[in-house]
Amino acid sequence: MSTTRPTKSINEISFSVLDLASIVQGGTPRQSFQHSIELAQLTEKLGFKRYWLAEHHNMPGIASSATSIVIGHVAAHTSTIRVGSGGIMLPNHSPLVIAEQFGTLEAMFPGRIDLGLGRAPGTDQRTAHALRGENYTNGDDFPAQLEQLQAYFQGTEMVRAIPGEGTNIPIWLLGSSGFSARLSAQLGMPFAFASHFSPENTLPALKLYYDNFQPSDEYKEPYAMVAVNIIAADTDEEAEWLATSIKQSFLNMMRNTPSQLQPPVKNLDELMSPYEKGVLDKQLASTIIGSPINVKKKLQAFLDKTKADEIMVSTMIYDHSARLYSHQLVAEIMK
Repeated sequence: MSTTRPTKSINEISFSVLDLASIVQGGTPRQSFQHSIELAQLTEKLGFKRYWLAEHHNMPGIASSATSIVIGHVAAHTSTIRVGSGGIMLPNHSPLVIAEQFGTLEAMFPGRIDLGLGRAPGTDQRTAHALRGENYTNGDDFPAQLEQLQAYFQGTEMVRAIPGEGTNIPIWLLGSSGFSARLSAQLGMPFAFASHFSPENTLPALKLYYDNFQPSDEYKEPYAMVAVNIIAADTDEEAEWLATSIKQSFLNMMRNTPSQLQPPVKNLDELMSPYEKGVLDKQLASTIIGSPINVKKKLQAFLDKTKADEIMVSTMIYDHSARLYSHQLVAEIMK
């Protein structure tokens, strides 16, 4: 990590929310969207800065596949919190369509919309082919797509994005490896890293970003946001129990059997092999679980390592009231 970048304390940075619009076991997408509204309204009151939704497809436990629509739904039921994508997987779409969609959102909710972009498909390869059709790419043309999207917003393309043209929507690059870290640094853009599922790449990617950042008109200094799973409860034991739901989700993904978000279990070790436990522990190495005092300690240690400017909290908890309460506890830590 760059030695010139200062370490910040928890009360010096912003906190935001990443919502996967989880569908719990026995639940429905309609219920998930209602839960998203309740969480967005609560976190707006608690002082969180942004509320982002993620594009995933062919996932039984994630309801936010039509990400732009859900963003509009959340923005319509809140008033001040920024709402955006964490992210839109640009190679799945025409840049013109994204310019029009987010231009429309910005026209409806001026000054509140963020556009976070990723280059992964957000799904399996078969579904990626279904999304991208004959023009399937593996994301190598992401820089060219980004440039075209920016041109639509700037109004320099022959085809005009209306709404969209002339809007100044903040664009973030998202990543779980070094590709977007290097590209966002070269372009002087803010960077969001997915430490919630790619912990081992977190520090190398952030170092790439910090060390190679080129100032732009919008950003004179690098600005990094890091997404991390946080499960907070009154006691460490309760938090660990609640966290078995997200662990089951990752375990099912490893087994190629994605599922709805499962209820907590008493002894997760009984449901997996030692090898699976090792892989799971590695994939969730950045996950912060515990009582408020321990979450605060772990968060500060995480900040000391990453030197992030903002933390985006992802909280996959089966019980909706416990999920809301976890964010309340994080808000108390923030202050």
